[in-house]
Amino acid sequence: MDLKIKGKVALISGSTAGIGYATAERFLNEGATVIINGRTEDRVNAAVEQLKASTKNENVSGVAADFSKVDDINRLLKEVPEVDILVNNTGIFEPKAFADIPDEDWFRFFEVNVMSGIRLARNYFPKMLKKNWGRIIFISSESAVFIPDEMIHYGMTKTAQLAVSRGLAELTKGTNVTVNSVLPGPTKSEGVTEFIKNLAKADRISEEEVEADFYKNMRPTSLIERFASVDEIANTIVYYSSDLASATNGAAIRVEGGLIRSIL
Repeated sequence: MDLKIKGKVALISGSTAGIGYATAERFLNEGATVIINGRTEDRVNAAVEQLKASTKNENVSGVAADFSKVDDINRLLKEVPEVDILVNNTGIFEPKAFADIPDEDWFRFFEVNVMSGIRLARNYFPKMLKKNWGRIIFISSESAVFIPDEMIHYGMTKTAQLAVSRGLAELTKGTNVTVNSVLPGPTKSEGVTEFIKNLAKADRISEEEVEADFYKNMRPTSLIERFASVDEIANTIVYYSSDLASATNGAAIRVEGGLIRSIL
C-alpha cells in the first residue's frame, strides 16, 4: 500500500529508541525524509546510522535536544524551521504513589510530556496551515482515559495532550491539515522493558511472570493480554500521518489492545 508520503519531511521527538525509533524506520521505508531527536548527540548519531543501514534510505538526520530545557527546544526549531509531519512522542513516566509525588514532579511531567508538543506545534502548525497540508500526531496513551492509580501524574499529562490535540484540530476547518492523538496501550518500549527487568529482579521472578501478573492485576481488561510491539504502534502512527487518513481529524485513536471498555 502506497501511503503517499514519499518526500514528506517528518520530525519525531524522542525517537532514538522505542515507539519513536520504530516510527522513524517506518517513515523511511515509505520514502519520507526523517529528522529524529534524542537527548544526547551520541544516541542521535547512533540511531541515524542504524536507520540508514536498516532502511537503505539516506534521508535521515537528527537533532539532540532535551525537551525539559526550553533553550534546547528553541535551538531545534532554528535547525528545523519547517516540517510536513510532526510526531510529538517525547515523554517520561514513573510509577509513584500519589502521596509521594511532590509539586516538582507534577511540573516536570507537564513540562516534558505536554509543553514539548505545544512548543513544537506552536511553531509548525501555522506553517502547515499556510501551505494547506500537514499532520500533527500527539502520542498520548491509554492512561489518558484509563488513569493508572500508580502514576496519576503521568495520566494527567496524557489527558492534557488529548485536549491540546482536539483544540488544534478545531483550528484546521476547511484545510488539509489534521491533528490527531494516538493512544498506545502498554508497549514493549525501551523504558517498559527496563521497568519489567527491574521488577523481575526486585521480586525474584521471571520477566514472563511479571508480564502475566501485570495483565492479571493491573490491566485485567486487556483483550490481547500482552504488551504491544513498537512496530504495531508505529504502523498506526504512520498511517494516520498519511494522505490515506485525510478524513480523520480531531480523533483519539486507540491502539491499546482493547483494555478500555467504553465504546466511545
